[in-house]
Amino acid sequence: MARQRRIEYEGAIYHVMARGDRREDIVKDDVDRERFEETLREVVERSGWVLFGWVLMGNHYHFLFKTPEANLVAGMTWFQATWTSRFNHRHRLWGHLFGGRYKAIPVEDGDYLTRLIHYIHLNPVRAGLVKQQDGLESYRWSSLSDYLKPKRKRRSWVDVERGLENMALADSVAGRREFLKWTEDCVNWRERECAGAWEEEGQSLQSTLRRGWYFGEEAFRERLLKLLAKSPVKLSAGRSQGYVGKQTRDHGISEAERLIGIACEVFGLEEEEWGKMRKGDWRKGVVAGMIRERSLVDNGWLAERLHMGARNAVSRTIKEAREKTMKDRGMKSLVRKCEKMSNSLS
Repeated sequence: MARQRRIEYEGAIYHVMARGDRREDIVKDDVDRERFEETLREVVERSGWVLFGWVLMGNHYHFLFKTPEANLVAGMTWFQATWTSRFNHRHRLWGHLFGGRYKAIPVEDGDYLTRLIHYIHLNPVRAGLVKQQDGLESYRWSSLSDYLKPKRKRRSWVDVERGLENMALADSVAGRREFLKWTEDCVNWRERECAGAWEEEGQSLQSTLRRGWYFGEEAFRERLLKLLAKSPVKLSAGRSQGYVGKQTRDHGISEAERLIGIACEVFGLEEEEWGKMRKGDWRKGVVAGMIRERSLVDNGWLAERLHMGARNAVSRTIKEAREKTMKDRGMKSLVRKCEKMSNSLS
């Protein structure tokens, strides 16, 4: 069977889901869950995604996010590979963690997005992991609790404000209370396995998401078909790059260039001086490390842009720069200044 084609375009919304290989667990304990959450935060910030909701179960996860840039494949490739590596390293395992490709369904804005926010948050209820007396928010490993907290107390990388705005709810005590009521209204505790999973026509939302390739009205489907018609099939070295109207890494590159500009200001450098330094200069290692933490650009791009020589030398230069700055107070001060400026301007 041919692989389902990825549809990527600026402003796309996706419901993404993946299961463990042979439906085995993708997390084993709370340490794993915390690290999984941290990895999700990293990919959201690196890719510039707008995350509306997420839930982590024992052997699978659900994400719901918008891609301002057409970078679904780049972000998800990084996420799945990174979590697999971290999980395997901790548990001294090797090989695949996920069972095949992740499923990414384009979602229409509006009511369809709202239904999926509730559907995702109610996964633990359907699985019998939440008791009625404990409250829906008692399950820790999802974004539901963020929707019930004021801005200062929730995860900054979950865009609760936009999620509530989609439902015409204010990000206020009253708005968040109304959101919880709507979510609770999706649950019949006598039939909790159906919580948030029934569509108006009486069919299962799980079935729709499992078998369908989009979630929206007919006009939305026609729009997606036009995008597919404009995007020719491309193969490269056995790796799918996705099929897009405009495939791009603009967010990663623009963020990288922003950080290079900050480094130039802090280190007192002119742009042309990057090419005159030695390839392993500690300043190159510092800025390359910052870029790798905040964007999806790869070592090849860093090696070329910062004149660092071979791409396989980038990681070594970053490591050496970190070790050097830890021992030198003056260097450490400059690094902190870079980090402070990059955070205040992001």
